[in-house]
Amino acid sequence: MASRTRPWLLLAFALATGGVAAWLAMSYLRQQRTPLIRGPSEAQAVVAAKDLPVGAVVTERDIRMVPWPGDALPPGFLGKREDVVGRGLITTIRTNEPFLESKLAPKGVGGGLTTLITEGMRALAIRVDEVVGVAGFVIPGTRVDVLLTMTKGTPTNEQTTKILMQNVQTIAAGQTIARDAEGKPMPVPVITVLVTPEQAETLVLASKEGKIQMALRNTLDTATVTTAGTPVTSLMSGARARVVGGRRVVVRPVRNQQTIVEGFRGGEKTLSRFSAPSTTSTIPDRGTP
Repeated sequence: MASRTRPWLLLAFALATGGVAAWLAMSYLRQQRTPLIRGPSEAQAVVAAKDLPVGAVVTERDIRMVPWPGDALPPGFLGKREDVVGRGLITTIRTNEPFLESKLAPKGVGGGLTTLITEGMRALAIRVDEVVGVAGFVIPGTRVDVLLTMTKGTPTNEQTTKILMQNVQTIAAGQTIARDAEGKPMPVPVITVLVTPEQAETLVLASKEGKIQMALRNTLDTATVTTAGTPVTSLMSGARARVVGGRRVVVRPVRNQQTIVEGFRGGEKTLSRFSAPSTTSTIPDRGTP
């Protein structure tokens, strides 16, 4: 009888130990595993209820509160309505985009053009026409070079054009401070640029003494170039003004000179051409001290 019950006892013991081992393994795994899906975070984010242009003052109708999933909060995260309402935008905000501290003007400043003027800079309006404004493509946010054309005060006392300022930011076209979403031209009579106080003085004087024109440049191109200016006499003569040893000179190209030598070889006539190397002649510019 005992021999018949022994296998059943061994089976029962094996099942019991297996169950205990399985329970211990499950308990260990529950303690070690990291849940892949987190529960909803309690953080709330303030997002835009519609597209908002730069310079707009945020109102209650412009925002809505949404849950912010996870614990990764971006720098400048704003989670309260009172932190956003009543402040001006310094950049365009799209629908459902969260408001960040870096996208808003300080409290109490309001909206409009003043929100775009950084500390130490000045906004200066320049009257332009369709040509000067590059056919309307000088719009808010673009960068331009300012060219000045004048006669009085030039080294040669002749009409000369020179780059006056480079990589100047435009912040308004007419009364519009927001760029067109499709990049369409905006023919306007006035362009507002962001300059230092010293540059503002120079631009005002230049507009009185000569003619100002703008050259549109690539926003990513921040390189500064050095030019000596282009006088009227260089247009037809091909001469270019340069600064050599602190003196302004005019460099005029000299045409290549050829020499033809006639000879005979084996009763056949031959012609040999010899060209002198290209040279330039440098003469002091008129009016150079």
